[in-house]
Amino acid sequence: MKGFVPPPRLSLSSEPLPITRAITITEGISVKDLAEKLGIRAKDLIARLLARGVFATVNQTLDAELATEMARHFGATTDVITFEQQLAQESVPTDSTGEEAAAQAVSRPPVVTIMGHVDHGKTSLLDAIRSTNVAEGEAGGITQHIGAYKVSITDPNSPAYGREIVFLDTPGHEAFTRMRARGSKVTDIVVLVVAADDGVMPQTLEAIDHATAAKVPIIVAVNKIDKPDALPERVKKQLADRGLMPEDWGGSTVFVDVSAKQKTNLNLLMEMICLVADLQDLKATPERPATGTVLEAKLDRGRGPVATVLVQNGTLHTGDNFVVGNVFGKVRAMFNDRSVGLEAAPPSTPVEILGLEGLPQAGDQLVAVADREKARDISEYREQKAREAQLAKSSRVSLEGLAEQLKTAGVKELPIILKGDVGGSIEVLSDLLTKMSNDKVKINIMRASVGAITESDVLLASASNAIIIGFNVRPERKAQEMAEQENVDIRLHSIIYELQDEIKRAMTGMLEPVIKETYQGRAEVRDTFRIPKVGTVAGCYVVDGTIKRDSEVRLLRDNVVVFKGKVGSLRRFKEDANEVRNGMECGIAIANYGDIKVGDVIEAFVTERVAAEALV
Repeated sequence: MKGFVPPPRLSLSSEPLPITRAITITEGISVKDLAEKLGIRAKDLIARLLARGVFATVNQTLDAELATEMARHFGATTDVITFEQQLAQESVPTDSTGEEAAAQAVSRPPVVTIMGHVDHGKTSLLDAIRSTNVAEGEAGGITQHIGAYKVSITDPNSPAYGREIVFLDTPGHEAFTRMRARGSKVTDIVVLVVAADDGVMPQTLEAIDHATAAKVPIIVAVNKIDKPDALPERVKKQLADRGLMPEDWGGSTVFVDVSAKQKTNLNLLMEMICLVADLQDLKATPERPATGTVLEAKLDRGRGPVATVLVQNGTLHTGDNFVVGNVFGKVRAMFNDRSVGLEAAPPSTPVEILGLEGLPQAGDQLVAVADREKARDISEYREQKAREAQLAKSSRVSLEGLAEQLKTAGVKELPIILKGDVGGSIEVLSDLLTKMSNDKVKINIMRASVGAITESDVLLASASNAIIIGFNVRPERKAQEMAEQENVDIRLHSIIYELQDEIKRAMTGMLEPVIKETYQGRAEVRDTFRIPKVGTVAGCYVVDGTIKRDSEVRLLRDNVVVFKGKVGSLRRFKEDANEVRNGMECGIAIANYGDIKVGDVIEAFVTERVAAEALV
């Protein structure tokens, strides 16, 4: 149409605006939330994303890097925090003063981790305190999982009567270093159990390192003082050398002599724990939304995913929505360590919770939230990022990686599918088995998950020629039948020592037998004779060791190997001989070889195939 001027097309400047303000964003922020924080219309932000080649809707989540880039275009710098940090900030009222916040906080029970070397009596000591019997129920008499228990002081004569203490019993075996480290992160006080008849051992020192790294006070419980060979003073000296000076020697570390078997000084130990806790002034705010840490997670056939959570601040109620790692859920039911149902869990309470949509990782942080949709969005975002990271990890190929693959092409691989009853054991066993890999045999953990051994596991094992290891779990009936049909090897264990030994044997069995050579002796050729139907015979003098009829020989000329073969005949004078010793003369014919000269040296040896030695 004559005189018509079309409207100008939408054009976006590629130049960002000058930075004028700072905003705080969380992981997985939606387009709508980011637009609100930037004070712009959502459609302007979507247009900017479109110009960058990203097709996004109002409710779509953005990763931190892209959100930061978009904010810079609209003149804002960003500070990226986690969803848990944002909720922690929102839970503190902005208009309350520091004094009001302090008034809301109340004293909470201390969280105590029992640590020490295996078989020094940690679980037995806790049993004596709880008046229960956990140790006998453990496989092999050792603790395989983290146990969390709340204990009340019931002695009316005790100055700490009525107070509560939360105990975490961490495993003492060396393979559970990571689990013990996780125990240190959530604890307020470490009780280091040392047997009076055994003294300081490797895991004792490890426990000291964990407690020092976590910056928590240590109370030393010298156990088994009722034994006739107990030497508590020796333990004090050993620990004093490690920097834990007893109070009665002028130091600051509390030492208590106890006997779990005779129940000696248990009240004194708990009073000392309360005293050290009072010095720390442990506080929590029960009125705020709950936060806590997952100590353990497992898949229960009847109840679904179950997590053991230590509530650290706030109060967790039945019906609360929560996010834990990349899993969300709603508290359907809560149980304490004695399987009693609870409606509310105040600070410093270990509880078992039902209602998770998936299985969290041990060590994940739990946060109670009001908005279930927000919880779902955050968990889905984290799940997607975890999946992307896993794919990138498995599919990314570089020249350096290719060179490494070519270099290690001769390395044997032992594929393993690992199934366990709880997440903590899976984590630790994966770590242990990975560390057992070496330059000869590489352990490849193809799948590590919680729950019974299923048909899916057997199919994967069959396709990849893997072995299945079950730790405290059994195969389903159909999976067992399929494993027998497919000839899949399933190994079931409940004690970590036995599992470790069996994997060592399996790794050793994968190697080719080693050809071992044993030197026997050598002889100098002093003359040669040509005998019909026999060939060249060397007249020799044995200068070292023994030459035997069944020996293998090398013919050396000027210290260079000319021929390698077997003894054809061995004679002393005119008689056949089985062996000729040092200092004797003999005649030696080498089978299928006749180019022997005076001055050559015949070296005798024997080879045998022996099994490869233990690798780890």
